[in-house]
Amino acid sequence: MKQLKGLILQMCKFSAVGTSCFVIDYVLMIVFTELCNMEYLFSCAFSFTISVVINYILSMQFVFQGKEEMHKIIEIIIFSSLSVVGLGLNLLLMWGGVEFLEFSYIHAKVYASLIVTGYNFFSRKLFLDSSKEKEVINSAMREIGYTEINSYTEINR
Repeated sequence: MKQLKGLILQMCKFSAVGTSCFVIDYVLMIVFTELCNMEYLFSCAFSFTISVVINYILSMQFVFQGKEEMHKIIEIIIFSSLSVVGLGLNLLLMWGGVEFLEFSYIHAKVYASLIVTGYNFFSRKLFLDSSKEKEVINSAMREIGYTEINSYTEINR
């Protein structure tokens, strides 16, 4: 139960950092598109990249506990690699939303960001976090499986 509370607290911190970075990303994307006359996918890529740098600093400061055995350069490379995948997913979702679903780029960004947020949390948790709370997912699955098996055997006795 303690690990579940820790995971929920961590997700709240992640949400606060992510919301701040989303606002930065969103505002910069609009500024680059509208004021600098950039094509929406380019402005999205630039604004996303800037927000990722800020997100790294805030995430490693307030959300995730870096692995002690991991060198900072490796941590930055992993964070950057995961972010590149997130950027690709973001751009793909934006493109699909604008070109096929005919959303405005402003609305497509919101939907894409909601999806990419889940990817960001779980990929960073898996590869960058050393805290014990990541075991809560596995232990919860074992507990559910155990409870289901236990309930099944009690019913069939």
